Amino acid sequence: MSLKVFKDHFGRGYEVYEGSYREKEGFSFFLVKGEEGKVLVISGEKVPEGASFFKKHHVDEKTFFFCEKSHENLEILRKHFPDLKPTRAGLRASFGTGDRLGITTPAHVRALRGSGLFPVFAQQSVRENERTGRTWRDVLDDATWGVFQEGYTEGFGADADHVKNPEDLVAAAKEGFSMFTIDPSDHVRNLSKLSEREKNEMFEEILKKERIDRIYLGKRYTILGERLEFDEKSLRDAALVYYDAITHVDMMYQILKEEISDFDFEVSVDETETPTSPLFHIFVVEELRRRGVEFTNLALRFIGEWEKGIDYKGDLGLFEKEIKMHAEISRMFEGYKLSLHSGSDKFSVYPAFSSATDGLFHVKTAGTSYLEAIKVISMVSPALFREIYRCALEHFEEDRKSYHISADLSKVPDVEKVEDEDLPALFEDTNVRQLIHVTYGSVLKDKSLKERIFEALDRNEKLFYETVESHIKRHVDLLRGD
Repeated sequence: MSLKVFKDHFGRGYEVYEGSYREKEGFSFFLVKGEEGKVLVISGEKVPEGASFFKKHHVDEKTFFFCEKSHENLEILRKHFPDLKPTRAGLRASFGTGDRLGITTPAHVRALRGSGLFPVFAQQSVRENERTGRTWRDVLDDATWGVFQEGYTEGFGADADHVKNPEDLVAAAKEGFSMFTIDPSDHVRNLSKLSEREKNEMFEEILKKERIDRIYLGKRYTILGERLEFDEKSLRDAALVYYDAITHVDMMYQILKEEISDFDFEVSVDETETPTSPLFHIFVVEELRRRGVEFTNLALRFIGEWEKGIDYKGDLGLFEKEIKMHAEISRMFEGYKLSLHSGSDKFSVYPAFSSATDGLFHVKTAGTSYLEAIKVISMVSPALFREIYRCALEHFEEDRKSYHISADLSKVPDVEKVEDEDLPALFEDTNVRQLIHVTYGSVLKDKSLKERIFEALDRNEKLFYETVESHIKRHVDLLRGD
């Protein structure tokens, strides 16, 4: 066996990721880590057509080709092993694990393997890519190498998250993403800023385009014994908030259909100031269906506060009542799941959310894995963590602008006065969590900080994986009802 021969001969110089070992058409493929970092090793008489290598060794009648973790070599793996290409989740319960560093997927695989949840290992938003300097290709390739490293063969998704314009949408489609989350928030109106006169005038403009009043006025629905009906005011308000947003979603959907035919499509209307009422939920679904938009997931603005990196803030009893209504609406219309955005660390709501939706759900996390990575830095390199902390403080006010958080810097501890052994405990402070959470872009744009973060996590890879796995598994277990 190629793996045994390699370990016997190169064992002192390379750590072998045994789970990655695969064979196909006379070739053996596996991942190793040595002085040059992580390397793909191919064993065979020659390398597959299209693959490139930087050195080779002949051992016991076997030839080992050492290949870079390049996009081109990954394409060779995808050709031989189609399970390394992202695929649709469909209506299976699913869980997204965004990875801002591009090295965390092995931990995500370990947390989700055997959970029964379909994993979306490649998930990043346009905003995250802009702040980290990554591309759609980087995101998908990094996640796929992690999947290969762990020997995961059960299928995974790739979500181009919070896409607002056609250019980003088409770019992600061309790279092979399987899921697309449309963010029409720029087209959502905030009713609280409009007078009654303005509302009426704007609604008249909508009616000039399309007489939706003839479609919806007087239409009735019964949800869990509660009767809902579109009257003039509720229809006006629903249309003012969502009509233009849905028009934008429809446009994006049609563009995507011209590029690819099989994909998961998520509509995100969660970034509004006011919660989505059951009647507004119905309006969104009715309009999407009327326009022929086939969507897999719908992200609503649920009641309460959904801040980044911390648990839910709000009345859990009221949330439970509301989520039951929304879940019943989704069952009434059929064919889509409810999606929970800012899903990181919302431990208190997972049981109610999972129970009400009965497996028809998708949950997104991202920043929490980055937080766990920086927490590991606080454990293994206190001096480096203090530098990250100071950088975060310096850039917080600017970086926080596009995030929904309530962190108060006046309540953030002075890191210089915290003992080394107490640094990890800072991550129990909600203000610190949000401070670190939203400043990832500024930290990772600092070349020196970034290099040392990656070096520290590489040196302490076992602890890094275990820490992230444990934290993500806590999310997963609660969603599964464990």
